[in-house]
Amino acid sequence: MFTGIIQSIGEVQQKEFIGGDLLLTIITRFKDMSRIRLGDSIAMDGVCLTVTSMDQDVVTVDVSVETVNKTTVGDWHIGRRLNLESALTLQDQLGGHLVFGHVDAVGHCIGRESSARSEIFSFKIPIALDKYVAAKGSITINGTSLTVNTIENGLLSVNLVPHTLTHTNLGDLNIGDAVNVEVDTVARYVEKMLNSQLVNTK
Repeated sequence: MFTGIIQSIGEVQQKEFIGGDLLLTIITRFKDMSRIRLGDSIAMDGVCLTVTSMDQDVVTVDVSVETVNKTTVGDWHIGRRLNLESALTLQDQLGGHLVFGHVDAVGHCIGRESSARSEIFSFKIPIALDKYVAAKGSITINGTSLTVNTIENGLLSVNLVPHTLTHTNLGDLNIGDAVNVEVDTVARYVEKMLNSQLVNTK
């Protein structure tokens, strides 16, 4: 589990397809590698991946066919900058919101415009996710916890302050770029509970 507060911007060092699966070597640039051990999870652009080997601040991760097909991982190139966050511990501050690293869909950046010192980004997401997204609620884009400005018909906007633009890779986005999207998991549980109540009342 994660918080969506990015701790480091890493970089893809090597990429190798092996029997359909993908093996990635990532330079993490974490300031404190003592938190990372073999088998630990790291959110990389919002995708929860398991460390299979490590050498100082360089780790390798295996990526399944399912993950390659359902996220942007397959498009990552050598040199690609990645938003990284190590798994949450019980002692950590929950600065963002609860993030699982389970990508719901791939969305696309469709707009950027200046707003004082910040920028307003617009994204297109599958319209089926609309019901899980609320204005002033939380959403995860490339692993970053963001507050939703507006949401309607699969179009959402968020405001990125200078700190977020500097300390994540979202400032690298161009119009048309794909992003990993994870909706607030609480919304999914609320839907399930409401559906269960409807079934029980019939």
